Amino acid sequence: MAAHWERLAPGFRVWVTKEHGFTTDTLLLADFARPKPGEACADLGTGCGAIPLLWAARYEPRSLWGVEIQEEAARQAQLSVKESGAQGLITILQGDVRDIKALLPHESLDLIACNPPYQAAGAGLTSPDPARARARQEETLSLEELGKAARFVLKFGGRMCLCLPVRRLAEAMGVFQRAGLEPKRLRLVQQRAEKAPYLFLLECRKGGRPGLEAEPVLLLEGPELARIYGDYKEGAYA
Repeated sequence: MAAHWERLAPGFRVWVTKEHGFTTDTLLLADFARPKPGEACADLGTGCGAIPLLWAARYEPRSLWGVEIQEEAARQAQLSVKESGAQGLITILQGDVRDIKALLPHESLDLIACNPPYQAAGAGLTSPDPARARARQEETLSLEELGKAARFVLKFGGRMCLCLPVRRLAEAMGVFQRAGLEPKRLRLVQQRAEKAPYLFLLECRKGGRPGLEAEPVLLLEGPELARIYGDYKEGAYA
């Protein structure tokens, strides 16, 4: 895939490359974790910066950060923020989520989103592409490390939203409960009605009381996907 611009919304474009792009899962998470007006928010592991840009285009947050460990991806995100005229709202930080104390102040955020590596360290095949390997496997960020970072940077009552394969649901709930992040909202994702869910979207709340709300299953071949995609046009500026 040649590097190109893709339109996310009117006035908002993201620079996409073979190494650093985004998927439907990114759009699902951006919608599930949508900020409330006036909130301070961050996307941890932002890649090319699609989620902060979508949030800036669609909602009314007070401030947005994107944290990305890979230098080239962070540069892409910064380029897209500048192209979209969102420098006053979005700040891209090149750094390691595991060292969150060096990046963002303690208890400074209302909301974080994270699309963490889908495979646990040592599980499955490792991609020969270093950028893809870092994005897909936990060598650079485990669920325990994510929970620790979220607990540090979220205000009391703040929310963390993420997506992962269904096979990791029980693991994720246990990890985040132990970190003081109570699972509060769950949505399963499946391709169509007769298929089993393959992905889950989960919201956890710092200091939340026990009690989980399960939302209706999201069908990717159903009518709701058009709302989630909104004005996004794949390859509109190839």
